[in-house]
Amino acid sequence: MELTFETEQKICEIGGVKFGGQPGQYPTVVVPSIFQKGDRVFEGAKRKEGFNQDKARELLQSTQKLSQESGVPAMVDIVANTAAEFEAYVDFVAANCDLPFCIDAWKLKPKLAGAAYCADKGLLDRMFYNSLTVWEEELETEIKEISDIGVKHVLLVAFDMADQMPSGRVAGTQKLLDAVEKVGASFKSMFVDTSVMNGPATAFCSLANKLVKQKWGLPTGSAPSNGSYMWKGAREMWDFKGWAGADAALEGLSAAMYHDMIFTGPMAGSARIIPAVAMADAFLATMVFGETKKLPEKQDHPLNKLFPEFVEQLKGM
Repeated sequence: MELTFETEQKICEIGGVKFGGQPGQYPTVVVPSIFQKGDRVFEGAKRKEGFNQDKARELLQSTQKLSQESGVPAMVDIVANTAAEFEAYVDFVAANCDLPFCIDAWKLKPKLAGAAYCADKGLLDRMFYNSLTVWEEELETEIKEISDIGVKHVLLVAFDMADQMPSGRVAGTQKLLDAVEKVGASFKSMFVDTSVMNGPATAFCSLANKLVKQKWGLPTGSAPSNGSYMWKGAREMWDFKGWAGADAALEGLSAAMYHDMIFTGPMAGSARIIPAVAMADAFLATMVFGETKKLPEKQDHPLNKLFPEFVEQLKGM
């Protein structure tokens, strides 16, 4: 495992959260989702009927508390289907927690509307755009639109159906970077999501992330939760606890292997995921120390924050 890259590694900062850099330098950012289809905040009701604000507030604030306790930074993945939903959800998240967030939609029109609303509200420093994708038919138009809006932080989702090996994700990243350059757009930060197909295939994301960091030095991530939540057989064999263990393991493995950011699925899982990522980050930082004798500079890195006595031992080695 390559623990130090010769390529200069870029560091992004969104809403006060820094990520990227060399492995182990900064903790992995977790990005749990809220208002996604089936979210418990809807209580079985239709989306248009609104959501349970008390439940949503509790999810946001408990995730923020876990982040503060563990040293694992968190952002919020706001999922919406319409411009009106984005307005309501962005307002709620901004008012009820201090976490940065992204706007996430399958269709282009509401996604652009969400970005424009964040611009109107002065929230672009706290928001990232999720996302520019290789399969978007109007990719150059989308890039120009978000550039004109003033979007500062952009996630690139890279994949190649013709080449599903790690090399295909690198080719997809190149396509997206070429499109941004062709349009003449400039963003304060760009980072790459290398697209999960299933749980074990998240390993391809780790390998692709390594290649992206070697070639461009960009921060990288993926959505391991897509893989674990698709694994229905685990719940059938081992019930929720067995599946939850597998999910936490996949998130932790990803955090320890070339992921500066991970999309962790429904926010209800934060109590399971954030401690797993904290341990993975401490594990990785200790590996880096074993090779470089360097410790994370951030005092609230999980290794420093959660294992201070061990850190003092390391300093004496």
